Amino acid sequence: MLEQLTYVQIGDRLNISSEGARAIVKRNRLPRSHDKNGKTLVAIDLDELQHKPLPGRSPRRLPVTDVVATLKARIEQLEAELAAEQQRSAGHRAYYEHERERADLLARSHEKLDIQLKNLRLHLQAGRQAAARRTLRDWWRWLRATG
Repeated sequence: MLEQLTYVQIGDRLNISSEGARAIVKRNRLPRSHDKNGKTLVAIDLDELQHKPLPGRSPRRLPVTDVVATLKARIEQLEAELAAEQQRSAGHRAYYEHERERADLLARSHEKLDIQLKNLRLHLQAGRQAAARRTLRDWWRWLRATG
């Protein structure tokens, strides 16, 4: 809606200084006129001006309270994601600990089996040597006895 406003009134509505309002009027080349008291009146549609970004600049910034609220909401969202990831990580950690204990148990049992296998090999060799000696002695005894 087109309104006739002074620079001070424009500044109050846009929450800027009257000099800032003058700069906006000049930048947008808005039509101006003078009233009976010598004040400058500007024909301006504030709704259109607020939605229209300034040339060469980003759109008007959000008020600080909106930015803070947006950031707080984002922080809460990130904290919720972090809690979910930590919970998921705890499950993975428990699985990792279980598997590590299982691997340690398997390694220990493998070492025990390896030691038992070496002992059995030694016993087998000793048994073969003893059997070979006995057989050879027995053969000589038999040979002498039959002889």
